Amino acid sequence: MICVSIGRGRHRHMIHEYRHLVEHQAELVELRLDYIIGPVSLKRLLAEKKSKVIVTCRRPEDGGKWTGTEEARATLLRHAIAMGVDYVDLEEDLATQIPRFGSTQRIISHHDFNKTPDNLDQIHDRLSALDADIVKITTMANSPRDNVRMLRMVRDAKIPTVGMCMGEIGTSSRILVGKFGAPFTYATFHHERALAPGQLSYHDMRHIYRYDQIDRNTEVYGVIADPIGHSLSPIIHNACFDHFGMNRVYVPLRIPREELDQFMDDARELGIRGISVTIPHKEAVIRKLHKVHGAVRSINAANTVVFNGEGTVGYNTDYHAAMQCVDLAMSTDPSDQPLSGRKALLLGAGGVAKSIAFGLTRRGADVVITNRTAERAEQLASDFECHTIPWTRRHAVKPDLIINATPIGMHPNVDETPFDKHYLQPGMVVFDTVYNPESTLLLKDAFQKNCKVVTGVEMFVRQAAHQFQLFTNQEAPMELMRETLKRTTGAVKIQRKNNDESESPDHAD
Repeated sequence: MICVSIGRGRHRHMIHEYRHLVEHQAELVELRLDYIIGPVSLKRLLAEKKSKVIVTCRRPEDGGKWTGTEEARATLLRHAIAMGVDYVDLEEDLATQIPRFGSTQRIISHHDFNKTPDNLDQIHDRLSALDADIVKITTMANSPRDNVRMLRMVRDAKIPTVGMCMGEIGTSSRILVGKFGAPFTYATFHHERALAPGQLSYHDMRHIYRYDQIDRNTEVYGVIADPIGHSLSPIIHNACFDHFGMNRVYVPLRIPREELDQFMDDARELGIRGISVTIPHKEAVIRKLHKVHGAVRSINAANTVVFNGEGTVGYNTDYHAAMQCVDLAMSTDPSDQPLSGRKALLLGAGGVAKSIAFGLTRRGADVVITNRTAERAEQLASDFECHTIPWTRRHAVKPDLIINATPIGMHPNVDETPFDKHYLQPGMVVFDTVYNPESTLLLKDAFQKNCKVVTGVEMFVRQAAHQFQLFTNQEAPMELMRETLKRTTGAVKIQRKNNDESESPDHAD
């Protein structure tokens, strides 16, 4: 079950959002009375109660906005209990002052916005002793290890426990807490109005992560990166799991560079069966693998890890996806050296460029690498016996194939291009690995010049499809992946445009 928290300054706005949630099948809603400006009318707020409700009134030191006296706060919560609300949330000190009454269940809560304490079990025991029906502990995650400790506590608790970590590192715990036995998790009404750091929206928890279908047998997959916030992989993979009715969930996992080794050691305890790997971990993760497949050693990068009975196995699906795109665009046969005699200009020298450089040289292409940081281009060229030129001289090359492996042209910088259109020639193949937007300025220019174009959407989908097959031993629904990716990137652009043109909804309060 998902508890959706509402925090608005006016009664009518809180009531409006409550009605909206009920219409969208929300089973449990938290009314944050501390957000109300002025006197609180519980009678008005609860007049149209059509779901289970938690009443909460938090002080600033507990992450709330209450500015009144403690006596007034306690009176308000007692009034809610007398009115028969389903749950009342009480911090430790209030729990000793407010006795049980009627059918209202008591959530005894503890918040730490700075850290996840070492003594979680002791805190849990203390709260449990306060006539708790449910214990709620929410702490700040400063390390992925904090998620493991929190979820372990939830799993081992003798009474129902909601235990979650805050912050971007802690986001995955909000999704996985149901697998470990929590009676519910928390979400916010809207993604732009999170009431706690790292909180996800009700829409995302329900429709992307399918939280209400998660149980103890759910297999866990995810993407590890730092930062992680803008990854679209959870949307793509969860759509595929939903399509096939699989009891699996794919979560975002922010793993700082220095925490990678510990995370890999802890992954199985979280129920993780496979991960996508991106910046900055593609090279470092190799040292934690028991086995690598295919081109991983040559490229020295893995973007996919599968956890199985033999240990951890690493793959590089970027390489396979990029070369499929090149072979299709240039009508070549990958069985030999189909690019022999062809010149390729590779823009960029990062992780994706490394996979592409390996694939192009393996296919016999004459590869010229250029990058704004010359040292990185020179290192990559040395690894795969390619040539380099300064970034300012890139237009002097007359290639058959141009590949952009830089972020130039990525949303929101859609008016930028890494290669001037005046140097594009008809018949060239132009491949842009940027997938948001799909039609970058580089590809628009190439199309106008009668070049053959390959989009980043195609590469993204193909590498994700390879990953899906490695995770599930089942062929991926590629058209569903394409549609989901295009719909999502389109929605993001519309949403950002609307945000730029209007005031934040919070201003209405």
